[in-house]
Parts: sequence; structure tokens; C-alpha cells
Amino acid sequence: MKNSFTRLRTQQLDRSLKPFDGARTLRRPSRGWIRAVRQALGLSMDEVGRAARASRQAIQLFEKAESTDRITLASLRKIANAMGCELVYALVPKEGTFEQLADRPARDEAAKRVLSVEHTMALEGQAVGGVKEKIDEETRRILKKQK
Repeated sequence: MKNSFTRLRTQQLDRSLKPFDGARTLRRPSRGWIRAVRQALGLSMDEVGRAARASRQAIQLFEKAESTDRITLASLRKIANAMGCELVYALVPKEGTFEQLADRPARDEAAKRVLSVEHTMALEGQAVGGVKEKIDEETRRILKKQK
């Protein structure tokens, strides 16, 4: 789906997920969000269990499952709701934007082409520099050709 719709879609995602920019650096508490929130609210496992219609042992299992990346979204949503919270879920690029992430293959190909030519020219004593600008230009050319 390499076309203008893909570009539009990545731009829309970037705008929609702008509020999550800080999420990249936010680390989950070592024992998980469920436990951290429950303790911050001063709730016991029994209280959360009653609100979630689950046993104390089930809440304990949910906390352990979350801390080891084995909890389901449905369970996380259920416990969040029981504590008066909303589960907020998103996927964000590790760095940059979705548009940059989508353009990465074209940028990598452009860098390979430009650096190859630059290397050959340097061996002949004819390197002209400005490699970053040339990579940017070649990336734009590749992306335009894909449309």
C-alpha cells in the first residue's frame, strides 16, 4: 500500500498519537502498573477483587502476570475499571514519527546508493561531500517514484 493513502494514514497516526510522545521514555514500575496504582489509591487486593468480581488470589495473579508481560488487555482493562481507571493503549515508534518509520526503507536504500557513489568518487579523488543532503534528495526521489 505504498501510495498517497499510506502517507496520509501515517500523518494521521502521527497527529493522533502526539499526546503519547512522552510514553517512549516512561518505564513501567518494576512490579507493574496494577500494583503501583492500587497501592497509590490505598486499595487492598480484596477491595479491588470485590470491584472486579474476582478473588484476592486472582488480583495477585493479575499483578504477577502484568509484571511478567503475560496479562491480557481484557484482564488489564477489567482491573483498571475496578480501580476507577481507564486503560490507555497505543503503539508508538521507538523514535521519530510513523512517517519517518514508513520512509526508513527508502532512506536506507538512498543511503546505500549515495554512499556507494561517494566512496567510488573518493577513491578517484573526486568526492564532493554533502552526503546528508544527497541522501535526503535520493530518498525524496525514491518515495516520489513509489507513488
